Amino acid sequence: MLLPLLSVIVGLVLLIWSAERFIDGAASTSRWLGLSPLLIGMLVIGFGTSAPEMTVSVLAAAQGNPGLALGNAYGSNIANIGLVLGTVALITPLAVHSSVIRKEMPLLLVVTLLSALTLLDGEIERWEALLLIVILVAFITYSIVRSKYQQEEDPLVQEVATSLDSKPMSLKVSLLWTLVGLVLLIASSRLLVWGAVEIALSFGVSDLIIGLTVVAVGTSLPELASSISALRRREHDLVLGNVVGSNLFNTLGVVGLAGLIAPIETGREVLMRDWSVMTGMTVLMIVFAFAWRGRERRINRVEGGILLAMFIAYTGYMISLVVLA
Repeated sequence: MLLPLLSVIVGLVLLIWSAERFIDGAASTSRWLGLSPLLIGMLVIGFGTSAPEMTVSVLAAAQGNPGLALGNAYGSNIANIGLVLGTVALITPLAVHSSVIRKEMPLLLVVTLLSALTLLDGEIERWEALLLIVILVAFITYSIVRSKYQQEEDPLVQEVATSLDSKPMSLKVSLLWTLVGLVLLIASSRLLVWGAVEIALSFGVSDLIIGLTVVAVGTSLPELASSISALRRREHDLVLGNVVGSNLFNTLGVVGLAGLIAPIETGREVLMRDWSVMTGMTVLMIVFAFAWRGRERRINRVEGGILLAMFIAYTGYMISLVVLA
């Protein structure tokens, strides 16, 4: 039991460190290649923060633990909204100025609702996983086309450019950190998956529950770290953009890739419990971020507290399932 626990701890620490290196390197490389700040913000950075979820879930599915892969994706979405966004909004209310993000949030809700269709029969089959990937490719294509007509004055575009300027790298260094980060992501993910599966077996609980709790929170820590860092620079739209982009990629890309490797048995509890919580928190995030009755577009401390409280309640319930198992 000690060795699996140590494996999870070391894997998480290495995962967080390597994810940050990978994101910084990939973002800087993308800038050298001429990608627009909008694409870097929504795709490279937003999706890059899901690199831990992707590597962990793909390895888990390949090793015969698809439940861990699904739990990691959905649990990370819940953690991104509740833990990351809730904590950040408690520290400082998040002003929402970017029209780009306001368009992405309803799209995230549509994708989240559509994902329920893959859960209705209790299994995500390969053709359903492929459909998720196709939707992701369509979204990426749409983002690329839209970036050609981006508005330079959009706050998200300006914040991404400022963030990149604060971490200047040569092309050689950018490529090096991208490669090093990717290699360490894979290595740390192997450690984390092995330890998590062994712990699940020791407690007699499903790998789905371990994925929804320990692994999900751990793989969401890069989002929390990058969001707090962006908050210090008053880059509020970048914080929200990271969460929206990451959740889009988790729902479509992470689940899709894992499902292509091996069909995922979900059971009715995933739809009734985990998907419902994820969807409810997504709806609340959108309601809080949009203007109502002339109020300023922002997520205030009270609303952040509600999101964080929901995350704590959900996680507490999931931990109770482990303890009572």
